Amino acid sequence: MVDSVRDDRGVPAAVLDERRRLLAIGYRMLGTLADGEDAVQETYVRWYRMTDAEREAIQNPQGWLTRVMSRVCLDALGSARARRERYVGPWLPEPVPADLFAGTATISSGPGPEDPLDRITLDDEVSTALLIVMESMTPAERVAFVLHDVFAVPFDEIAAIVGRSPAAVRQLATSARRRVREHGAHPRSTREHDDVALAFAAACAGGDLAGLMELLDPSVTLRSDGGGVVSAARRPVLGVSNVARFLLGLFRKSPSFMLEQHRTGDGIAFTALDGGEVRAVVNINVHGGRVTDVWLQVNPQKLSAWLPSH
Repeated sequence: MVDSVRDDRGVPAAVLDERRRLLAIGYRMLGTLADGEDAVQETYVRWYRMTDAEREAIQNPQGWLTRVMSRVCLDALGSARARRERYVGPWLPEPVPADLFAGTATISSGPGPEDPLDRITLDDEVSTALLIVMESMTPAERVAFVLHDVFAVPFDEIAAIVGRSPAAVRQLATSARRRVREHGAHPRSTREHDDVALAFAAACAGGDLAGLMELLDPSVTLRSDGGGVVSAARRPVLGVSNVARFLLGLFRKSPSFMLEQHRTGDGIAFTALDGGEVRAVVNINVHGGRVTDVWLQVNPQKLSAWLPSH
């Protein structure tokens, strides 16, 4: 039986309370809040399509919603790759504040036999680097990785979602985990990142070309996501000199830009404000004390988490 506590419409509280956690799952699986919201909406549509008797027969509504949400995301991931191929310019995941999904990444409907060493230790936050690596995973790998390594769902439950055996799902998670390690996207201490990020922002805002170049790794790559909605670099910008001059060029063209510091899953990141309005989110990846990646999210459709309503 579902939770006896209901709202004035007769909807069980246990069902309503899952929306935020479902969105956290959808965001990690799909990379944007909008896609995550669509998946949540579809999940609840499927709940309300059932008869009262069918809903009352569900012993664990949280587990049911998680399974259906995951299947919806699995279907969405299958078509997302084709959409990415038609995307204008580089596609980047949507950056969100670190506290947006705080307290959501601990779902488990029962004890599991997994060895803790079979999981990458992740907290509630998720980095841009990790989301980008997850884009290279197969849909089944991504679902297995998110559900097991982030939300602690046992392999046998994930197997029922992706239509594989528990052993096969374990292999999917292992393969996904290997990708994360190979790309250096596993969680790190943010102290080094934050020190470099602050110096990076100061150099950009101050027009310090030499200082900025000193912070950039020789392999540095800048990606800018405008989605064809606003002006952005259509191709990645490569190399120390090109990246530094590109960044300082942006500040020269928009002298009213102000960088405001925020905490994200990457560590310190910055919103670029123009007249008090958020025009971009700037975050970086740091390795060995140098900036290896610069991500500029300027697509207005992917800045919703930074609007006043959030």
